[in-house]
Amino acid sequence: MRVALAQVITGRDVADNLRLLEEYARRAKDGGAELVVFPEAMMRAFGNSLLDIAEPLDGPWASRIREIAAELGLVIVAGMFTPGADSESGKPRVRNTLLATGPGVEASYDKIHLFDAFGFAESDTVESGTDPVTFDAGGLTFGLATCYDVRFPALFTANAQRGAVVNIVSASWGSGPGKAEQWQLLARARAVDTTTFVLACGQGDPATQGIETKGSAPTGVGYSAVVSPFGQVLEALEGEPGLLFADLDPAVVDEARQQLPVLANRRDF
Repeated sequence: MRVALAQVITGRDVADNLRLLEEYARRAKDGGAELVVFPEAMMRAFGNSLLDIAEPLDGPWASRIREIAAELGLVIVAGMFTPGADSESGKPRVRNTLLATGPGVEASYDKIHLFDAFGFAESDTVESGTDPVTFDAGGLTFGLATCYDVRFPALFTANAQRGAVVNIVSASWGSGPGKAEQWQLLARARAVDTTTFVLACGQGDPATQGIETKGSAPTGVGYSAVVSPFGQVLEALEGEPGLLFADLDPAVVDEARQQLPVLANRRDF
């Protein structure tokens, strides 16, 4: 199965971000992809209000993505924001949601592990999800994860136990000393942990386009990558926006699980 990762830089304008998604989806289809992954916060970049643009999964933004996916015959995975429950103190919140839609596919995942780290408190405005989510496309099973989730191996193992041979991680990774290296390391580690392909798709680095960012909002560092079940980086980008392609062969997962049966050997404590 041929897949694509769209490393883009989103902004505040929801309509502009949707046009960007459509442009890259068409490029992915032209390149032969059956599935294209977009980053977290594809709907609107962090550092902007999220409450005023959050909408349900049958709202106009998600519905337009479904239309694009249906027109192109392409599975699209993209980050958006859906309404969440108020906090215990009554503060309104959203959910940080990944939508997966396309031929034979309709799934959504709400980010479980919220980014309360490095001076940023996602939980102030976001309600966490509770359950792993997988979906089937092109004869493969995919697991979903978002950004900070990549630091928590158990979610990736749970996806693999549900049949995933590919784990998708959409991110808007926070910048800082050593952060890009951590992102790359963690993507490779999760692939080896679970003997799955990992599709790690992040927002590009705004600095590469001369875009200044303010505050502690995580706006992306780039370095999207496709990692094999053996931890080998098959394809990768640097900080600039771009589109990469990779061909996923499930036989590679079978081989990895025969040679390195970590899922069969693992024990719960």
